[in-house]
Amino acid sequence: MHLVGELSTCSELFRQRWASQDVRLHRSGRKRVHHPIVGQLDLDVESMELPAEPGLHLNVYTAPAGTPTADNLALLASWAATQQALATELEPHNG
Repeated sequence: MHLVGELSTCSELFRQRWASQDVRLHRSGRKRVHHPIVGQLDLDVESMELPAEPGLHLNVYTAPAGTPTADNLALLASWAATQQALATELEPHNG
């Protein structure tokens, strides 16, 4: 609660929004994320309830084909695969 108090004293907007408790569940939308390797990613998001686990949601993030975000995700997948291959090559061989 210390952080809430600090933010409340520093920001009128935060104080008003905290007091209103205007919290909503967004079932779909767009999220912008900055990834340190590939930069900006604009992702579509869908939130789905999990009937077997009340209160839990599964968020699915996608990028439309042919967009810069889809290209950056493909680049990130390639980079990750290369990193995994390098790590495997550097592992000491037992035997």
